[in-house]
Amino acid sequence: MQALRLYAGPLALKHLREHGLRPRDVGVIPAAAGGPKGLILGPLDQFLFGDWLRDTPQTIHLIGASIGAWRMGTACLDNPAAAFQRLEHDYIHQHYELAPGQRRPSPQQISDTFSANLQAFYGGRVDQVLQHPRWRLHIVTSRGRRLLSRDGALRTPLGYLGAFAANAVRRRSLGQWLERVVFSAPVPAQGTVSALPFDTHDLRTRQIALGPHNFMPALQASCSIPFVLRPVADIAGAPRGVYWDGGITDYHLHLHYHASPEAPLVLYPHFQKAVVPGWLDKAWKRRHRSSAALDHMLVVAPDPEWVRSLPNGKLPDRTDFDRYGQDLAARVKAWGTAVGAARRLADELAQWLLRPDMQRVEPL
Repeated sequence: MQALRLYAGPLALKHLREHGLRPRDVGVIPAAAGGPKGLILGPLDQFLFGDWLRDTPQTIHLIGASIGAWRMGTACLDNPAAAFQRLEHDYIHQHYELAPGQRRPSPQQISDTFSANLQAFYGGRVDQVLQHPRWRLHIVTSRGRRLLSRDGALRTPLGYLGAFAANAVRRRSLGQWLERVVFSAPVPAQGTVSALPFDTHDLRTRQIALGPHNFMPALQASCSIPFVLRPVADIAGAPRGVYWDGGITDYHLHLHYHASPEAPLVLYPHFQKAVVPGWLDKAWKRRHRSSAALDHMLVVAPDPEWVRSLPNGKLPDRTDFDRYGQDLAARVKAWGTAVGAARRLADELAQWLLRPDMQRVEPL
């Protein structure tokens, strides 16, 4: 393997050495926030959901924040491989026309366009997501409290300054400013909300039933990056207030996962080794280390050296919108080249599954 790296927590590594990696062993799949970085995982998503996991019988919990929520919602659609190809195309080709003198699109403009794109992508297909017989979708959002209970030109930056300061002291203190709100799909034929596959003692948390009445707003909220998009206000069935990007509270979903005896592994296609707890933790490198919460996790990620072979020597990211500006063709070419190269990630994983070499699995 030259493009792919595998990282396992201690209990996941023990399981792999005893049993290998089998589809029936997977109980949870997280999907991180990270904007365009998620494009690099498209080929892995197509392979896992369109092929390798297609016929496995167990329930698998899909947990997504921001672009990860869109990816996991896509996994629940009929013909997920084709759906991921459309997601890849639509995301790569997104574009925002600027008025004369306008330097960048406004948050309202981006939010309106994003809402239309979600409607075009999921319109008429929401029931496929909610009624999938085996996948249970959990969409992570961040609900504002105190100054962040409403959006405003002054209160929002001041609120996020308070959230940053509180989080710097202790991650749990972030809950004074933002709470994790998870919208969870029901269990088919039961109508009850599917239980969360992780503990919530680390951060103030609510769980809300996900349904046709709030699917689109919840998914848009999970992708609403502060200062880039407008937050989503007063989502049906949830407490009043404004809801922002799920990556603010759970950037890479460093959660205390439940391990099921029947399906004990957390399989995590990710764009790097580190599993950073929240977006505001990016500055605190000591929080990027693994923990006992990830003992059952297997991270599947691109090799950093391989990443340097991609256009601009990096994964696609939001800085590319400024790098390429209104030159859509150049950005499409760069992102398309990166995603094309990422087919190798899926090919190498498929080859490793046929002939597992545990020497290639590194500690998480």
